[in-house]
Amino acid sequence: MPELPEVESIKIQLVKFLKNHTILKVEVHNTKYNITGRDVVGNKITDVRRFGKALVIDLSNDYSIVAHVKMTGQFIYKGPNLRTKPVYTKKVVGGVPGKHTHVIFTLDRGGTLYFNDYRRFGWMELVQKSKVNSQNFIKKLGHEFLKDLGLAEFSEILSKTKKPIKVLLMDQTKMAGVGNIYANDALWMAKINPQRKADSLGKKEQTALFNAIESVLKEGIKRGGASELAFVTPDGGEGEYQDFTLVYGRDGEPCKTCKTQIKKIKLGGRGTYFCSKCQR
Repeated sequence: MPELPEVESIKIQLVKFLKNHTILKVEVHNTKYNITGRDVVGNKITDVRRFGKALVIDLSNDYSIVAHVKMTGQFIYKGPNLRTKPVYTKKVVGGVPGKHTHVIFTLDRGGTLYFNDYRRFGWMELVQKSKVNSQNFIKKLGHEFLKDLGLAEFSEILSKTKKPIKVLLMDQTKMAGVGNIYANDALWMAKINPQRKADSLGKKEQTALFNAIESVLKEGIKRGGASELAFVTPDGGEGEYQDFTLVYGRDGEPCKTCKTQIKKIKLGGRGTYFCSKCQR
């Protein structure tokens, strides 16, 4: 599932492509997506925001569109704000529009925004702008790295649980934005074993881990996210972070620091990669 860097990469492009454009028409091909034309059509897109892994498209009236791409959801843009003709990665399954296109927003000046999702786990709903913070998904999110989560709060969260540190990092109700890829890489960078109990980390380790998380998230954003599975950017391209991971997906390869073979285990139901020598 896309993490903070992937969703931030989507947001950055959507701001560039959609801001100040007016929605002329909405086609919804799946009743799962709670979007009604009467509250959307004729309104200008004023901003695109991100809350953890959720996207919020603000309109010029009293409404916002809240969306989550989940595993295979994709926002794809066609229109005048693309510098060159788009070349879609093969991860845009079925093309656009295609059999996996569920919502189409027709914009002014010849633009179109498509929402594709071949697994159909993603969702989209219309929410009053004043109630975005209390929307069911958003209201459960913890504070977010690179935004409003500081080291003191991070340390306090760790000190209150004996959960494995990697499992805790991925709990969006405690701290938002970090998923499997970046949790693995941050723990390797901080030299902390992912199986360690969160409350066992000392102050120096907490600081090292906090800084490592922010470092890998910034690198992920710089690389446009990781297109490991279905993630694509709205211009139809792929991110590059999957080519620069530190330890994630590198089981059997030598550790970048000590050359010990990287191990893979299951932790919290997710593939977990670490160096048994460097990470203690």
